[in-house]
Amino acid sequence: YPSYLAPEVIAQGIVKPNDHTQCDKPLPSGPKSDLWSLGIILFELCMGRKLFQSLEIAERLKFIIMLGCVDDIVTVLAEEHGCLDIIKDLSENITALLKKCLTFQPSKRQVFKELLHDSLFSEVSSVYPLFQKPAGLFSSSPRCANLTLPEDIGQLCKDEDNDYLAERSIEEVYYLWCLAGGDLEKELVNKEIIRSKPPVCTLPNFLLEDGESFGQGRDRSSLLDDTTVTLSLCQLRNRLKDVGGEAFYPLLEDEQSTLPHSSSSNELSAAASLPLIIRERDTEYQLNRIVLFDRLLKAYPYKKNQIWKEARVDIPPLLRGITWAALLGVEGAIQAKYDAIDKDTPIPTDRQIEVDIPRCHQYDELLSSPEGHAKFRRVLKAWVVSHPDLVYWQGLDSLCAPFLYLNFNNEALAYACMSAFIPKYLYNFFLKDNSHVIQEYLTVFSQMIAFHDPELSNHLNEIGFIPDLYAIPWFLTMFTHVFPLHKIFHLWDTLLLGNSSFPFCIGVAILQQLRDRLLANGFNECILLFSDLPEIDIERCVRESINLFRWTPKSATYRQYAQPPRQASESNGTRSSMSCFSADYQEAPQSDLSRDSIKLDDLKAEVSPRISAEDLIDLCELTGPSHSKTPIKKTKSSKPKLLVVDIRNSEDFNRGHISGSINVPFSSAFTAEGDLVQCPATATLQSFKGRVVVIVGNAVKNTAAFAAHLVKNKYPRVCILDGGINKIKPTGLLTVPSPQI
Repeated sequence: YPSYLAPEVIAQGIVKPNDHTQCDKPLPSGPKSDLWSLGIILFELCMGRKLFQSLEIAERLKFIIMLGCVDDIVTVLAEEHGCLDIIKDLSENITALLKKCLTFQPSKRQVFKELLHDSLFSEVSSVYPLFQKPAGLFSSSPRCANLTLPEDIGQLCKDEDNDYLAERSIEEVYYLWCLAGGDLEKELVNKEIIRSKPPVCTLPNFLLEDGESFGQGRDRSSLLDDTTVTLSLCQLRNRLKDVGGEAFYPLLEDEQSTLPHSSSSNELSAAASLPLIIRERDTEYQLNRIVLFDRLLKAYPYKKNQIWKEARVDIPPLLRGITWAALLGVEGAIQAKYDAIDKDTPIPTDRQIEVDIPRCHQYDELLSSPEGHAKFRRVLKAWVVSHPDLVYWQGLDSLCAPFLYLNFNNEALAYACMSAFIPKYLYNFFLKDNSHVIQEYLTVFSQMIAFHDPELSNHLNEIGFIPDLYAIPWFLTMFTHVFPLHKIFHLWDTLLLGNSSFPFCIGVAILQQLRDRLLANGFNECILLFSDLPEIDIERCVRESINLFRWTPKSATYRQYAQPPRQASESNGTRSSMSCFSADYQEAPQSDLSRDSIKLDDLKAEVSPRISAEDLIDLCELTGPSHSKTPIKKTKSSKPKLLVVDIRNSEDFNRGHISGSINVPFSSAFTAEGDLVQCPATATLQSFKGRVVVIVGNAVKNTAAFAAHLVKNKYPRVCILDGGINKIKPTGLLTVPSPQI
């Protein structure tokens, strides 16, 4: 408002930058300008009249600018408005305060903090204790630092008829109210706050050629309406009437059960087995999950393991944003870090970001709103600026979308989650030259298809439909480019529990859902099929990808570029309590039995994946020197998990082989047509079809060729031992058959 503008703001003039994101220098308006405005308001209160009432706006502004030429601004203002007597009657400390506020030069004007120490406020400052910002959820300072408990704990819970629902946060209650059948729009229509208008009545009476319209009153929805509408909780309370008080205070230390024992706990257990989409709409079930997760998240990182455990069941949609942040291990002063990043200075990537945002998940009201676009722009720019070694690739906007949607009012957390997600699942994908990373990734994916579904792999290779043609947008955006947000939430709920190789299993699960159509079609039809991906059942996709993940040996998906190099301090097993489901193969300490990195061309030449000697020993349940002095075979209650096929000649095999392995010499294993030659050993191999088959030999070329032949014969789960038999020799795990007498 003109009369209250500080001189430096007026001196700036009216700035109209061509693009609101590109302002050459920051505007001078700020806390010091507010101090001038406060001085004018205090002056008016002391004088009992408004200033500059008789002057035109231009004159007012000129007058304020001219105050720079005078020594005592307060006296000049008083003279101008004929109230010098009132000024003289004011106490000295009030006059001093007015002079401090109305200092012409902003550099000499005090800041609010200094002003609070003024003698005028000494009487009241003791009454108002300093505001202390509570520690944020992921901050490094302890959240319980200022916690005080009453002398008598009994005081906390003396009311028998407690209204437990009223103790929950407004967000939780509103979310549950909606689940219980509440409809906000309907309530607002009933109170006539939302009024529908026939479209014909919204047409303008007069329209200029530049698009300016006249003859229509302003739409009421764009005007401020401070009507308060109270929403009735009767329906929700009725829905939750059977929920006991203990549901609101679950016992977290009780290992036996995570569900509260109430009269309705049987129904709750039954609800846990229902499909996820139904569980997410069940008011009582969601109340229990929200209360439980709220308690666990407030104890993060102390309860990190239990958050992982509960997230495997499901994640309540209301708390999905912060639960994901906890699963990604976000911590520290996230707001301060985000604020410190320059998100305003123009950078070369701005143009591409501006083009991509209006095409990213725009069916969603939040992300398509102007505010959504502005937030998108800031978070993406923050990521680009803070990762100078990486570049903006198309698809980064899709990757940002789930985090922004879930943390729409907390950009810093959205940025922190995205910054934690990319190094874990997409390490080095956003390098300027990322071809070697992507090529390695796609080659391992091809091997995974051959490992899990050899028939489909054979068909796709025959028609030349390679992953490069369809899978790059899948992995570069972690499927956010191909699925709508509601499907991504359910997919990522599981993805975040898995390690960096889990996306391969999701990719194979998608292909298996389209399996029949892919097998029946040629190259052109497959291209068309993927250009507009058919409806995918995401629940089935998640189930199948978990199953595929469990069948995949950890080292089979080894990639050179899978993870950032680890710091020495991190190798103390911080993740030891995490399950193997989420730990990465690269995180395990490396030994002589681990996978060796190989050239990309060699990797591309192999149809089946390699597995490490460690994995083989583990899967064969052999106990080597690392576990005990003498290698012994564990007692087995069930059929072995895998079959080891030794393809060396029989002399070498008899000199020493892996216990339980069969000998199928490579030279005589296959007919000219590529079929297996019938013999007792190949009969055993056929009986193991469907289980993991590990090919062991001396020459890499032979083992790879043998594995490729088995894949051609539709043998699933075939893999090669990395380093061949020579890797196993030093372990002392080879057995020599007793001589035939």
